[in-house]
Amino acid sequence: MLQKALVLVFVVASIASCIGCGQTASHYVYATIPAANQVKAYREDPNSGVLTEISGSPYPVGDGAHSAVLHPSGKFLYVANPGQEENDISLFTIASNGALTEVTPRTSVAPLGSLPQLLAMDPAGGFLYVANAGSDNISVFSIDSSTGALTQLANSPFPVGLPPLNIQLTPSGNYLYVTASGGQAGNNGSIAGFSVNAGALTALSAPNPISSDGVNPNGLAIDPSGTYLYAANTSSGSISIFTIGSSGALSEVQNSPLADTYTAPVSLILDAKGAYLYVANQGSSNVAVYSISSSTGLPTVLTSSTTTGAFFTEGNPSFLAADPSGEYLFVGNQGASAGIQAFSVSSGNLTSIYTYGVGNTPSSIAVLK
Repeated sequence: MLQKALVLVFVVASIASCIGCGQTASHYVYATIPAANQVKAYREDPNSGVLTEISGSPYPVGDGAHSAVLHPSGKFLYVANPGQEENDISLFTIASNGALTEVTPRTSVAPLGSLPQLLAMDPAGGFLYVANAGSDNISVFSIDSSTGALTQLANSPFPVGLPPLNIQLTPSGNYLYVTASGGQAGNNGSIAGFSVNAGALTALSAPNPISSDGVNPNGLAIDPSGTYLYAANTSSGSISIFTIGSSGALSEVQNSPLADTYTAPVSLILDAKGAYLYVANQGSSNVAVYSISSSTGLPTVLTSSTTTGAFFTEGNPSFLAADPSGEYLFVGNQGASAGIQAFSVSSGNLTSIYTYGVGNTPSSIAVLK
């Protein structure tokens, strides 16, 4: 299956930037390109969403570079490299112009970890969490705030017991959730929960893991308040919604799961206010948009500008990323176009700006303020 997952590429000179807009600070966009073992870096015009590749990009990285995450300080970028003879994490320092410099040697997850595919970081930037698909566990590293260097915690990696599909921390950083395929009756997917203390993980009390109430929950998102968790069940075409209790326990809300009108929902993202949920439907080549009830967390198809509540993309949309301003949404497409599509956002609705070809299939994006 094509992987989802957190971008962009060459911008033509004919695209005009916004004139007279209020924002002045540049944003920087970093995309992992596994087939080329590269990270591409771009300056994003915050007033138009237009991307310009940074001089020196693309940058070489480890084999199969799959996932990228930024440190909240804006000084460091981390990339998971699950390829052959790698099983490690790359650290890059970020210059004021967005340029990258890799700090070597890379940090290995071996011998107890293998195939590091997914990364997550706590809000304070103190710890990096690495989901290892080959060893069914999570490696946790403390982060040196001055150098970005990684040091593995005692008792790491922490077992999950199933190959992880996705990984998310609550906004508070107190709980971490992992989705996985199988592990439940009827071949449903699973969601495992962990409490977090100084980076260390402790499995939540039983029942844990719980069923995702769907098959292959590749998509995972948590609302900004840390109240609701959403899982996109790719193979059963549904979205499950859970409340997150004070102890971290998950409880499925009434009328969940919600049947997705489209095929193979694979990636989820919420806007900064938790008002809208965006769903990349890999099999339908579109992004569906839902408004979220603040009282129940339930999504309702947004039909204010389209009767179907969905916006067309290039082939096989597989991951989503949002601009820090919330004004732009980026969609990574893993079909024949192998590109990134930029959309402007207004009241949840999407308007296509431009599609950027990246040459090889992208797997993730990280956007720096």
